[in-house]
Amino acid sequence: MLRFMITAVAAAGAMLATAGSQAQSEGRWALVIHGGAGVIERGAMTPEREAEYRDAMNAALVRGEAVLDQGGSALDAIEAVIHGMEDDPLFNAGRGAVFTAAGRNELDASIMDGASLEAGAVAGVTQVRHPISLARAVMDNSRHVMLQGEGAETFAREQELEIVPPAYFFTERRWAAMERSLGALGLPIPSRPDGAPAPTGVDHGELDRDAREHRFGTVGVVALDRAGNIAAGTSTGGTTAKRWGRVGDSPIIGAGTYANNASCGVSATGTGEYFIRLTVASRICALVEFQGLDLQAASDQVIGDELTAMGGDGGIVALTPGGEIAWSFNTPGMYRARLSEGGEPVVAIYGDED
Repeated sequence: MLRFMITAVAAAGAMLATAGSQAQSEGRWALVIHGGAGVIERGAMTPEREAEYRDAMNAALVRGEAVLDQGGSALDAIEAVIHGMEDDPLFNAGRGAVFTAAGRNELDASIMDGASLEAGAVAGVTQVRHPISLARAVMDNSRHVMLQGEGAETFAREQELEIVPPAYFFTERRWAAMERSLGALGLPIPSRPDGAPAPTGVDHGELDRDAREHRFGTVGVVALDRAGNIAAGTSTGGTTAKRWGRVGDSPIIGAGTYANNASCGVSATGTGEYFIRLTVASRICALVEFQGLDLQAASDQVIGDELTAMGGDGGIVALTPGGEIAWSFNTPGMYRARLSEGGEPVVAIYGDED
């Protein structure tokens, strides 16, 4: 099944490469988005939930299009797209993020400018409504690339970014998923957060589906603007019941996020420990720049061959300054969408979709 999926996606990528090169020669923008990967299979998801995800991914494309079609920058488009996804409880980013073993939402994000190779990242923030904007502020307004924890939140206040109480991020299904995970590990259940709403019932069948489908609910975007610049951004709540201040690949430049006008931009979702060890995002771009692989071939080599051989799972979306778009994943499905100026939007969920 994996090889069939990768072959099908590779064929689609080859067609996109030709169309994309023509698009960029005319100064056209492009956009590709993911909303997480997992065991997402036909028949396992309710029609209502599938429709919600397709609507959410379409809405993300619309937000990006609104920026890029007015001549806005790739960086601005990424912020606009991810803001909406950080506010949508469907995704594991911002409101709707998973809980740690301590009963907290600890949020990570990163952003990178392919024109300058400047980047910003944050890890373990708990009160910033839009971590992606904090990551951009780190890039634009500090001497650093990554800030974490209380220091990052102090910087957010100095930058006058929106601060919210931790309970703002609470969702019942994520809390129930954390309780289930801790129970399986034999670990104590933390107290319900201050300010959280009164407990409501959660469908255990839905929890089962979430455990399969939304194991990697990280969100990410790669954008190309009319000036020919690319940028990439990623935002996540991490993994359910994570411990000891664990940080995954999403805020690590080169692992979960990378952008370089000389090659490509990439945003990743998956088991972060493997993406870090393989430096997945920058590795794909290096194959494009230094070995001359087309974007789909480079993506499939890293995800379908190298990541899979290591035992890692997840996926990426990617985009070149020439407008070539690719996505690759070794899970049964990944929430994903793409749009190039003058083209038709594509939203896909399952492995057998374009």
